[in-house]
Amino acid sequence: MPKRHALDGATAAMNAASQVLAVRGKAEPQEFDNADVQWAMRAREGVWAPTRDKQRIHVSLDCAAGDRAATVLRPSLRVFAGVDVDTDIVAQTLSDGIRLVTVVHGPEAPTFFRFSVSLPEGLALEAMPSGGFDVVNLRYGATVGRFYTPWACDALFRPVQARYELDGNAIVMRIPHEGAAYPVVADPHYSI
Repeated sequence: MPKRHALDGATAAMNAASQVLAVRGKAEPQEFDNADVQWAMRAREGVWAPTRDKQRIHVSLDCAAGDRAATVLRPSLRVFAGVDVDTDIVAQTLSDGIRLVTVVHGPEAPTFFRFSVSLPEGLALEAMPSGGFDVVNLRYGATVGRFYTPWACDALFRPVQARYELDGNAIVMRIPHEGAAYPVVADPHYSI
């Protein structure tokens, strides 16, 4: 029975995310089986993703049910169902990074989500005017990875204001979804 429940949750998250992403169209990054990306089985354990200078960053989900195991649909796609109240994460591997599609199913869901980022020595997060963050190699001043500006929209395909803040070593994505048509889908997206 728990496996069936996990698959039902994963299916609901995938359906919600798929509807919004289909409308957004060709600009969406495509899922890809990338051996340089390594996912852990639990949300709190996160994912290791490459940088352009051959290092690795670690991104984990700081959430209420962080010890919940992923439902692996295929090597490049997994769902962390129920990571918080009315919230799922659809985790995709991309050819050049990762995507953590956050699916908010109702008004009781949090309005902010924390993604802890561990960087190797010599790398730092630098805020960009666009609202995203670059991963910068401090020695060379070069951008070696990027957390793109967040976006969010609701079930009626209306934009929902999403923004990032830096809190210590965590990127906090704020999604003020009050009054939105659910589900609301938002998108932390990292690539090199």
